[in-house]
Amino acid sequence: MSFSLSELLLISAAYLLTLFGVAWLSEQGLIPQRLIRHPLVYTLSLGVYASAWAFYGAVGMAYQYGYGFLACYLGVSGAFMLAPVLLYPILRLTRTYQLSSLADLFAFRFRSTWAGALTTLFMLVSVLPLLALQIQAVTDSVGILTQEPVKARVALSFCALIMLFTILFGSRHIATREKHQGLVCAIAFESLVKLVALGGIGLYTLYRVFDGPQGLEQWLLHQREVLGTLHTPLQEGPWRTLLLLFFASAIVMPHMYHMAFTENLNPRGLASASWGLPLFLLLMSLAVPLILWAGMHLEVATGPEYFTLGVGLALENAPLTLLAYVGGLSASSGLIIVLTLALSGMTLNHLVLPLYQPPAEGNIYRWLKWTRRTLIIAIIAAGYAFYRMLDASQNLSNLGVTAFVATLQFLPGVLSTLYWQTANRRGFIAGLLVGMTVWLGGMMLPMLGNLQDVHLPLLNFVYALDDTSWHLAAITSLAANVLVFSLVSIFTEPSPEERSAGEACAVDNVRRPQRRELLATSAQEFAARLTRPLGARTAQREVKQALRDLHLPFDESRPFALRRLRDRIEANLSGLMGPSVAQDIVETFLPYKTASEDYITEDIHFIESRLEDYRSRLTGLAAELDALRRYHRQTLQELPMGVCSLSKDKEILMWNRAMEELTGISAERVVGSCLTTLDPPWRNLLEDFVQRSDEHLYKQRLSLDGQMRWLNLHKAAIDEPLAPGSSGLVLLVEDLTETQLLENKLAHSERLASIGRLAAGVAHEIGNPITGIACLAQNLREEHEDDAELGEISSQIIDQTKRVTRIVRSLMSFAHAGSHTQASEAVCLADIAREAIGLLSLNREGTEVSFLNLCDPGHCVVGDPQRLVQVLVNLLSNARDASPPGGVIRVRSEAVEQSIDLIVEDEGSGIPKAIAGRLFDPFFTTKDPGKGTGLGLALVYSIVEEHYGRIAVDSPADPERQRGTRIRVTLPRHVDMAPVP
Repeated sequence: MSFSLSELLLISAAYLLTLFGVAWLSEQGLIPQRLIRHPLVYTLSLGVYASAWAFYGAVGMAYQYGYGFLACYLGVSGAFMLAPVLLYPILRLTRTYQLSSLADLFAFRFRSTWAGALTTLFMLVSVLPLLALQIQAVTDSVGILTQEPVKARVALSFCALIMLFTILFGSRHIATREKHQGLVCAIAFESLVKLVALGGIGLYTLYRVFDGPQGLEQWLLHQREVLGTLHTPLQEGPWRTLLLLFFASAIVMPHMYHMAFTENLNPRGLASASWGLPLFLLLMSLAVPLILWAGMHLEVATGPEYFTLGVGLALENAPLTLLAYVGGLSASSGLIIVLTLALSGMTLNHLVLPLYQPPAEGNIYRWLKWTRRTLIIAIIAAGYAFYRMLDASQNLSNLGVTAFVATLQFLPGVLSTLYWQTANRRGFIAGLLVGMTVWLGGMMLPMLGNLQDVHLPLLNFVYALDDTSWHLAAITSLAANVLVFSLVSIFTEPSPEERSAGEACAVDNVRRPQRRELLATSAQEFAARLTRPLGARTAQREVKQALRDLHLPFDESRPFALRRLRDRIEANLSGLMGPSVAQDIVETFLPYKTASEDYITEDIHFIESRLEDYRSRLTGLAAELDALRRYHRQTLQELPMGVCSLSKDKEILMWNRAMEELTGISAERVVGSCLTTLDPPWRNLLEDFVQRSDEHLYKQRLSLDGQMRWLNLHKAAIDEPLAPGSSGLVLLVEDLTETQLLENKLAHSERLASIGRLAAGVAHEIGNPITGIACLAQNLREEHEDDAELGEISSQIIDQTKRVTRIVRSLMSFAHAGSHTQASEAVCLADIAREAIGLLSLNREGTEVSFLNLCDPGHCVVGDPQRLVQVLVNLLSNARDASPPGGVIRVRSEAVEQSIDLIVEDEGSGIPKAIAGRLFDPFFTTKDPGKGTGLGLALVYSIVEEHYGRIAVDSPADPERQRGTRIRVTLPRHVDMAPVP
């Protein structure tokens, strides 16, 4: 049974068009985001690991290494099961600092352009066998199915189609730096196809070839040597080395790094992948022994690597054969797409951009996009050239092992990034060079030269590149790498930049950024400074993107926020152009002030934010210390006294809630800014106090919004926790305004009481001479009854003395009000209103108003007349103060069953609703200091309560004009009073 080339090309084109369709639907938003971001899609996308090496080569490995083939699945599964200590830290670094490749990670960690460049260069060389493996798998499978020599044409056509797909869906979001969700969905779809294909073939062979599990068991009982060949390599073969290779591949292989970290749409998906990917690989591995035994039982004509295809051919089952071909095509195409996409980004960032950067006048994003597309074509072309160079002389196992051993050389760098902060660039580069040299001499050159063995005369050793000795090159290269890396790092010192990056990359890192002052003082200045390397349009876009990421306004100028903005811009540029280029741009055009080098301390704001992130992961003593920190911080935040903490350079580190209420300035606005950026008058007050030598200032007056406030200020010098020897300040601001106003009101009340007593004494003393004058006037009138003119004058004198007597009596009564026991007698409201109006008429300093006494003379209440006069005097006085010149104040009474309402109504501006509920509070007043005590209405309320009455305020009295106030005092009605008709 065979197939025509046109049939296979049609099937291949249909499958790749389906793949295009899945990616296109995802890009257009026709597939729900909920499905695209589902952890299952992310887990399946990681199935890119199962390339043609796993689809075809796994059966060949089982034939060579027995059950050792499981290392291909168990190694990577072990890495994902160790996700909390291995994968999560790398994911955090990737997302925080936009490190899109392994070269980015090393360039960032070791702060070295050479680290990134060498990693990229060696990675390009390392994966050439892997690319050639995928191309060879497709061409071999087509050759097996067609039984024609069509390898060259098939390889070229396949590479062209893969180039097109990778270009269309792998480099579209250069400017936005969005994830390639279409690519993720397409790779997830490919993984599903591989699983269905391999699992379907395994199940078919189980029931079609062996008639079920029992038939397989009977066959194995009669073929004991088959089981022996599976167990023997576990005792003698290099399965441990295989396990190490595939364990490392989870993070050092470019396509795995890209899908696991760079294209991670949802960080929580990694938790599902930590068990989902091992399950996926387990399901795939179950079919491998079945296919191997079926091929051996059927004596398939193909080699063991292509038993997956050969079983269908032997059974002459066309659908099964085509299913195997589509599965192999899917495995090969998926890996090439992701691998070339990852390598193109690495090459652009670490080989192209360090040598040539696009001109700022042009469209940088367009240049980057087309350069990356060109690199995609070049990388696939290099893989094709390598495949043609080998001319299919190597089997899939040799190609795969060679590539995995090469990438194993990057494992020490990854582990040192996470767990060895003192490792440096010299050690990393030296170890990598030594390891790759051993690999080139022990594996790559023999492969290219088609050598069967290599003789080392100095050691009198012959190295044979075969199934049993390749692991010697792997172990030797890795051991030499680790040894040189360790020795060089131990005996050389890392640079300060490397130490800082090492702390940032450490698994238990909670500190890195330093609090230093930037030359740029605003976000707008950031954009202006970046115009030179990026161009005006690109600079504005990058700054705005960073501000959106941090949720900061475009007019941001706080030093703390600017430091965060600088780090974010560097991270974004790192994702766009690589960490080396991004670091050079940021350090050149957004530098720190050189004068601040003598004062560098850790950024406490960043540390606190990291501690918040780590809160759920802290246990034991660390959790207890964090709880204690939170308790002390909460204590300072809730302290009913303003607390402001300053660093040595006067940056505000803390601004508690009491400080927010006192100043009206939110902590979010000022924390991280300098003291000099505060609004007046607080800036002047605090700056002056900081510069003083006094540690305490009492009763400092501060005019705020037209009102006077009194403050006590205290300060204390404390050492900054992360900068020994640097002394900061803690300022305490105590608001004494209420206490001071209370003291002023009490003093004013005492003065008023003294004046009242003095007035009573003066009135008493005036009474005697007035009585004498009245007597003399009466005598004069009686002695000169015949003199009409003199009699009239005498009568006028007597009338005036009576008036003076009434005034003096009213003053004495008012002054003595409250000093005697409560009287209970009939009080005519019209009389007390007339007396109160008379008293107020003596004060000519108030507003000129007209008082109208409209009280019914027949309305009487039970009470103390003098205290009720005092009520009316206070109410009328307030009404006059609130009335406009020429206004009218009406006093009237209304009878309501068993009570009488005494109503005072004015035409003033009314009472604001905000203060209506506080009118009768002691010492509450809206008048200027010295013009009111705030005790008048409180006294009114007290007297009315003593009379078993009620008081109500209605403002505005005239709703249409929104003016006037009506106060209604309800008092008990006198029982002897006749009912009102």
